Amino acid sequence: MSLPPSSNPFGTTPAASANPRQIEGWALTETALRMSAAQKDPGNEAALLQVVRLNWRLWTIFQASLFDPDCPLPADLRDNILSLCNFVDKHTAGIISDPDPGMLDILISINHELADGLLNTAATPAPAAEPAAAPTTLEPPTTLEPKNAGA
Repeated sequence: MSLPPSSNPFGTTPAASANPRQIEGWALTETALRMSAAQKDPGNEAALLQVVRLNWRLWTIFQASLFDPDCPLPADLRDNILSLCNFVDKHTAGIISDPDPGMLDILISINHELADGLLNTAATPAPAAEPAAAPTTLEPPTTLEPKNAGA
C-alpha cells in the first residue's frame, strides 16, 4: 500500500543543493500532510502505520545529525531538540502498538511548528550590506550650465 497523496504547498521536492533548512522544513511539512491524509481515512490502518514509520525515520535522521561530533548547533539547542526527538520516539511507539488516528495530532502539530520555524528562517534574507557612507563634502559640478539657457 502506498503513502496517501498530499498536496505539496511548496511545489516539487527541493533540489539537493537547496538550503538544508528548506529541505528539512519541506520534509517535515510533507510528512505532516501525509499524516493528516492518513488521519482522514481511519479505516486504513496500514497507511497510518506506514506514514507514522516514515515520520519516525525522518526524526531518526535528525537524531543522528544531532549526535554528529561536527553538529554546529549550540549544546543547549541540541539537547532541547534531542528531548523532542525522544518524545516523538515514545509517542510513535505508542501509535504503532495501538494505532489511533487521533494520536497523530501532536506529531502533525510538532512537524508543522518546526517546519514553520525552519522555512521562515531559511526564507529570511541575509541582512543587506550597509549603504556606502554619503560623502562628507560636496564636490563642485564638473560643468557649468546656465540656469535659463533657452530663455
